[in-house]
Amino acid sequence: MERILQEGLRRLGLDSGEAVIAQFLTYYELLVSYNKKVNLTAITAPEEVAVKHFLDSVALLALFDLPRGARVVDVGTGAGFPGLPLKIVRPDIDLTLVDALGKRVTFLRMCADTLGLTQVTCLHARAEELGKKAEHREQYDVAVSRAVANLATLSEYCLPLVRLGGTFAALKGPAAPQELSGAKNAIAVLGGGNACIKLAEIADAELKHAVVLVDKIGHTPPKYPR
Repeated sequence: MERILQEGLRRLGLDSGEAVIAQFLTYYELLVSYNKKVNLTAITAPEEVAVKHFLDSVALLALFDLPRGARVVDVGTGAGFPGLPLKIVRPDIDLTLVDALGKRVTFLRMCADTLGLTQVTCLHARAEELGKKAEHREQYDVAVSRAVANLATLSEYCLPLVRLGGTFAALKGPAAPQELSGAKNAIAVLGGGNACIKLAEIADAELKHAVVLVDKIGHTPPKYPR
């Protein structure tokens, strides 16, 4: 696992130093241990976690510019993907992790504390309620999500959280083109534009994640999210 992470991070041009690798290894141990009592992931083999969770999450950074000190919100983060791996390799970001299941949020807080990560907020909340609150609405530079909701629904959860000029990035599967086609009207109504699909690739792995990138070009109407 250590070698896979080192090589993968290096090829992505990211920090692959001892401290970063140590944090990923600790994160893995916490994930596997907590997964025995709370269902976080079906993927537990070290090599698979390294590629399909850790490297898959940080490969996002090759697709768009994430400003230093950016406020990032990860909606429906589950076991912390992609948010926590992003924070490990980019400790400068201010990260908010959002999940509707309290037990997952407890796990995320434990991870942040154990890994010594600062500027990490773990919220037990529903995304459709978060976007109505002034302290979160249009307050983030970037919203990311690997949640399984369809893109139109995910856009309604995420775009209200993104400031003008910010970015929404949704990690999707092979059906991304069809999802984007079906979500274009919703994206436009929500203030999004310039939607495109880019492939996040990991060297020496057959894994390619389709990432839908959307710019926030207009304010989200007050009635959204519903």
